[in-house]
Amino acid sequence: MRLKLVTATSLLALCLVTTAQGVEINQDGANAVKETLTKLLPEDLAKSGLITVNPAGARYEIIYDLAKLLAKADPATFAINGLTPLSMFATPLDSGLWNIEGDNNLNVSGHFKGPDQKPTDFSYSIASLVYTGVFDPAISYLRSGTFTGKDIKVTSKSDTEEVHASIAAIDQKLSSTDSAGGNGRIDFAGSGSMSTFVEQVSGLQMPPVEIRADSIDFDAKVNGLPAKQIREIVLFVLDHLEEKELSPENSDKIKGMLKQAFPILASFSETIGVNNLTISSQMGNGGVKAFGYNVAVDGPSDAMRFGFGINAQDISLDSPLMPASYSPFVPASFELQLAMPNLDFATFGEALMAMDFNDKAPETSGEEMSKKLFPDGRLTVEFPKVSAKSDVYDVDMTGKIEGRVDTEKDYSMEATILARDLDKTIAAVQELAKTDPDLNQVSFGIMMVKGFAKTDADGRSRWDISVSRDGAIAVNGQVVKGPDGPDQDQDQGLEPDQEQEPDQGQDAVPAPPQQP
Repeated sequence: MRLKLVTATSLLALCLVTTAQGVEINQDGANAVKETLTKLLPEDLAKSGLITVNPAGARYEIIYDLAKLLAKADPATFAINGLTPLSMFATPLDSGLWNIEGDNNLNVSGHFKGPDQKPTDFSYSIASLVYTGVFDPAISYLRSGTFTGKDIKVTSKSDTEEVHASIAAIDQKLSSTDSAGGNGRIDFAGSGSMSTFVEQVSGLQMPPVEIRADSIDFDAKVNGLPAKQIREIVLFVLDHLEEKELSPENSDKIKGMLKQAFPILASFSETIGVNNLTISSQMGNGGVKAFGYNVAVDGPSDAMRFGFGINAQDISLDSPLMPASYSPFVPASFELQLAMPNLDFATFGEALMAMDFNDKAPETSGEEMSKKLFPDGRLTVEFPKVSAKSDVYDVDMTGKIEGRVDTEKDYSMEATILARDLDKTIAAVQELAKTDPDLNQVSFGIMMVKGFAKTDADGRSRWDISVSRDGAIAVNGQVVKGPDGPDQDQDQGLEPDQEQEPDQGQDAVPAPPQQP
């Protein structure tokens, strides 16, 4: 949101400053800072007054007059009112770092026309935006910082849709340390929260919807980031942005930069938690007491693991579209965790370095590159946990699927399913079948599945399911389906209708009988 935009602006303000040590605060110094800030800007913008730097005691004041960016905009297509200059202060430290701080507010409104030429009115306001931090010119990024925004409001209105959103307050913190592995890499950690989030959406084709959350908490960590190398890559890209193609010398140079930066990180993790989320509309109401999201990447560069998960607790749903008799089947809690292990980013990076960046039709296809990322083209998806629980069922599953990136047929699966109080589930389905006879088949199916189950020590029903690459299926060690027959389509190149009708004079080969 605006907080991130202003933070990014703050970083830009010092992105080309190379040292702060021994800097004397005077107008010559202010002019030098301004020159570095405008170095990569188009000449007309650099001279427009977009950036002003003034000495202010023991620090510099940097003023951004963002209205200058819109000087050439067509008022009929885009216009904004109330955009006043934003300022920040930068203080050089003896360590070579800079202290930065700012205290601003924002209250703008305007209109724009999208690609369909339909007008949209908007407004954006932040009552208070305060930030402080320590900036490291060597990496062109903050080493630490705190950011606070209060009373944030956004509105958007067109002929077909209207949106109102607000956040009472947002707080963020950033910290960093040098990575244990050295090599100039840095570990970053950030956390924050938003309170009283409200969004209201309405339109010609939809009834009003309101989304609320008491708070949203987030936490992120990235370890082993090659911050200096990333800085050099960004500056190189900006410096050659207008070139249609890179010279052989520059192509080798950017490849060398990328090679030094690999692996881009040692690990990454992010979690987001939403508390007391509610959704209200004319179609019904729903809510979740706690909703969580997480993603993580870790492991050695030639065998990294990507993990993703979501979870929800105390789920509620009240809608006239769902009969009351079905409400017990709505999950009260849900969790999904999945992972992709053994991602070979090392080999993938080597293949990337071998590519010709000027080749508009690279010889290496997406499928070939995917085989570099997945060793031997084999893909594994793990499910460490999948669970759902309601008043009438309680189910957990773990497992994994192994396959290939170049075919959908060559795969295998191992899974374990655990269900508690299965008789309670069957009874609930049978009760519901009294008003919906079609559910009798569901009840019968569950009873059949129960017949394959084992009983664990805690009383839960258990199914260990195995699907082999040849198509054979076993449940708790009992074969319920034998291997598939020969794949005529793949082995002989026949079309399906050709396979059904053998050549004259040739006996059809019957498929092997399936095991019971």
